[in-house]
Amino acid sequence: MNQVPGVFQKDSQQVYRALLLSDLPWLEHGFGTSRSPAWNQRQDVASLKQIHSGICLYAGDRTGRIGDGDALTTDVPGALVAVRTADCIPILLVDTGTRAVAAVHAGWRGTVARIVARTVEAMGARYGSRPEDLLAAIGPGIGGCCYEVGAEVAVKFREYFPERTDLEEQARVDLPEANRKQLVAAGLSPARISVAGRCTCCSGDEFCSWRREHGQAGRMLAVVGASKNTKGAG
Repeated sequence: MNQVPGVFQKDSQQVYRALLLSDLPWLEHGFGTSRSPAWNQRQDVASLKQIHSGICLYAGDRTGRIGDGDALTTDVPGALVAVRTADCIPILLVDTGTRAVAAVHAGWRGTVARIVARTVEAMGARYGSRPEDLLAAIGPGIGGCCYEVGAEVAVKFREYFPERTDLEEQARVDLPEANRKQLVAAGLSPARISVAGRCTCCSGDEFCSWRREHGQAGRMLAVVGASKNTKGAG
């Protein structure tokens, strides 16, 4: 396996796995790349028409497109939820107690709409998930090295980066870090959050990038779900 030091490993399918989640024998998960077309075209998952919102939906045991929104949850063993990205940030949440899971799509609008925090809240309301029982894996997405936005967008991130004085003008914004901070504010321990640290825009052609490919990019699938066959495992 190729490894992002201490955090993620890439397998023979060219799919990244978060080491934080790989220790759970009952969990299936992965973050696709531009080199994993079979994974990215999986039909055995529940997905969304992603609309850059703060909307989280419940998938149950369904597959195919569930509705309009940017996060999907399920607690059904054997069910898989997924989001598609090409610069936006894919985030997988796992409750180690109830084994409920969620897949989250966070672009700048979704981040400002608190999509990942809303998903933590939705898991608490529906499954009784507690923030201290959640693990989060933030997959490859556009990094602060490349994500330059106008002043009208940059200013919306002042709450995440109060130390910065340049957010009232054109600036680079670190979406993975903004979402990590949002998870910590929602009650997750920083030690239970794994960040891939791979920028989809400037890491060569390993990842699909809407910005690098001028809107012509494919999409990569991030998937998570509890296995149907290991309900009693560890």
